[in-house]
Amino acid sequence: MQPALDIATPTRHARRVLAPMIFLAMLGFAAGWAWRQPLLDTPRMLWRISRMPPATALPSPVQGVPARAIAATFGAPRGSTRTHAGVDIFASRGMPVRSATAGIVITIGEGGLGGKQVWILGPGRERHYYAHLDGWAEDLHEGQSILPGDLLGHVGTTGNARGTPPHLHYAIYGRQGARDPLPALRAWPGQDPPEH
Repeated sequence: MQPALDIATPTRHARRVLAPMIFLAMLGFAAGWAWRQPLLDTPRMLWRISRMPPATALPSPVQGVPARAIAATFGAPRGSTRTHAGVDIFASRGMPVRSATAGIVITIGEGGLGGKQVWILGPGRERHYYAHLDGWAEDLHEGQSILPGDLLGHVGTTGNARGTPPHLHYAIYGRQGARDPLPALRAWPGQDPPEH
């Protein structure tokens, strides 16, 4: 005598197999949805900044240091072969350094004259250079979209700034090379960049 077939067996088996598959599909969809927004931010920001002209007014990138307190050092001699291609913004070690512009983080690195540094591709495809940082913002990464006021790092003395008072070297590079950032900093109507 043969055992009776259990008609419910295929249904139970299907549930055991399908339930984890449905769960994994839902989990994959949720993860994909969470990743969609950051992946689209950078192309959107690149499109946005490529359509904008170079900034003519920028907030001070060092929190608490107004532009009127920044010395005009652009073009000053630096040794026998080069000139100062930016401005030095003196502040206490560890003071927050914030992005002066919207853009995309193109480089986070350490080395050379600038020590710990961040490069931002900003409006008009100008590159904004933040150097001599003591450290970087914890969640900062290359390819990240940035808004004015976003934390980049902290004032320090890395690179060729060792032995000098803590400061941020801030420079802007366009198609024709470096331009003096001080006129744009002094044209800003407010004090500090907005915090994000």
